[in-house]
Amino acid sequence: MTDIATRTPRAIRVVQPPKGRRRPHGGGPRAATIAAFLTPFFLPFVLFYLVPVGYALWQSFRVVRRTGGQYGTSYTTFGGFHQYVQVFQNDEFWSSIGRIGLFGVVQVPVMLFVALIMALLLDTPLLRLKPFFRITAFMPYAVPGVIAAIMWSYLYSPQLSPVVDLLNGIGLKPDFLGPGAVLWSTANVSTWLWTGYNMLIMYSALQSIPQELYEAARIDGASNWTIAWRIKVPIIAPSIVLTTVFSIIGTLQLYAEPAVLRQISSNISSTFTPNMLAYAVASGNNYQQAAAISVVIAVITFVLSFGFMRLTSRRAGL
Repeated sequence: MTDIATRTPRAIRVVQPPKGRRRPHGGGPRAATIAAFLTPFFLPFVLFYLVPVGYALWQSFRVVRRTGGQYGTSYTTFGGFHQYVQVFQNDEFWSSIGRIGLFGVVQVPVMLFVALIMALLLDTPLLRLKPFFRITAFMPYAVPGVIAAIMWSYLYSPQLSPVVDLLNGIGLKPDFLGPGAVLWSTANVSTWLWTGYNMLIMYSALQSIPQELYEAARIDGASNWTIAWRIKVPIIAPSIVLTTVFSIIGTLQLYAEPAVLRQISSNISSTFTPNMLAYAVASGNNYQQAAAISVVIAVITFVLSFGFMRLTSRRAGL
């Protein structure tokens, strides 16, 4: 028996790379190609997002000083957290936050519930003319927010609205622009605008569910109602979370609808929402405090949206 140690090993041919050529390590033409594809995204992202955000953050730490009395010169200098202290001591800021918080707590769940019901109805095999209803539901989203607010202001106006005339004729006498109703009139405009958009996201998620799941559920005796709430809704939960996050962000950015309705209602002030407050402060040439308000709004938006995502992911066990 031949000893294994005395065997002559086979010759192993090692292919050496040609001299003067090296394997790419993230550089060269490949890196240049990747950079060329990413530049159209990163360049606008840096110029129109990071730079303005950085400039607003820098401005929020500045204050205006004046020398020489009333007719002296003014200059800006570093002021620490002075602008943020002024923001948190501003009663109008907290009033706008409370108002928009109440708006979001009521409007967002109602809008998403209506969007979910519409998506489920569009996904059911019992509904006819699906393309027509899908386009009809999505059409309000194609209308710009300012135009939609102008349309609804016409319907809310006591002097112009045929709806108000009809309701007055039956003795209801509504006041859509009154102090107790103007917030919900604004919420109605936002709901009309964005329900179709959220419905389309949920409906797209429903279209990705395999039909075999429905067939197996029907074989087990499940009704359409059971399939909708026990199978469809849990599966599209991530899309519902996504639309909720979008709605939270949009709620804190509310501006166009109340700004337009303010032209016909004295119950909407220039500080009705946080964004309107920031614009009003900037219109008074106090750009530093307006920047601080904007930064605070951005932080609140991030905390609420990220906190909601963390909460839902924990409950889902993700």
